[in-house]
Amino acid sequence: MAAKIIDGKQVAQTMREEIKQEVEKLKKDNIVPGLGVILVGEDPASQSYVRAKEKACEKIGIYSDDNRLPADTKQDELMAPIKRMNNDPKINGILVQLPLPDHINETDVLLAINPDKDVDGFHPMNIGKMVAGEKTFWPCTPHGVIQLLQRSGVKIEGAEVVIVGRSNIVGKPLANMLIQKAPTGNATVTVCHTRTKDLAFHTKRADILVAAAGKPEMITADMVKEGAVVIDVGVNRVEDPSKEKGYRLTGDVDFEAVKEKASLITPVPGGVGPMTITMLLYNTLESAKKAAGKV
Repeated sequence: MAAKIIDGKQVAQTMREEIKQEVEKLKKDNIVPGLGVILVGEDPASQSYVRAKEKACEKIGIYSDDNRLPADTKQDELMAPIKRMNNDPKINGILVQLPLPDHINETDVLLAINPDKDVDGFHPMNIGKMVAGEKTFWPCTPHGVIQLLQRSGVKIEGAEVVIVGRSNIVGKPLANMLIQKAPTGNATVTVCHTRTKDLAFHTKRADILVAAAGKPEMITADMVKEGAVVIDVGVNRVEDPSKEKGYRLTGDVDFEAVKEKASLITPVPGGVGPMTITMLLYNTLESAKKAAGKV
């Protein structure tokens, strides 16, 4: 029997309705959550993400302060809007869209953001809190993965989880979240990557398999245990002359083959992707509530 599809669009929409209701409650107390975004350069994927974020903020009622800077912006010029938003009580969250141009030191930029407004969850202080199991902002994409699992009725506690990918954005934080003593954790986690020897040996043990290595369709059906839950974080452009744009989007999982073995699976697009902005909105709301003494 083919796997049940985890509809990330539907889960994201449900969560956004929940967030919108909470935002409306705050507005009755004259509290408007605010999100500041800085985009440097003209990377198409980054521009698309920022536009989607703007639309989402507008629909939910979150104030949006967008700053678009040219690709040749200097480091000190980028620091100026960060400093301004750090000191602006109307701004509860700050997002500097990555990647940044090569001439800008990404680490210094992330360090400049007030940790209390780091709704991306990438500040070293918040990463440390996450690893220690303290309450903090969780990075948006891995947090979205956990929400998809929870809201799809997947039991995380005691599960064998294999994550293929070790990035600072997905693999490492997700592993840390899943091993915590918490309702969203208590899993046994193995982290693999593109240099893992006999990758299939590990993936075939997984009750929950997360593919986040950025390699198109690297997870094939023979690498997946019957009945496993498969979460595909990868988004890859593959040349396809039959498509109008000349390419198609695919994940890190061979979806058509793996869906015949998995019990649950996320598609690409429409799986994990819609959750990333949703969790950014969630973190901004939580930051506004904390600033107002509502948590």
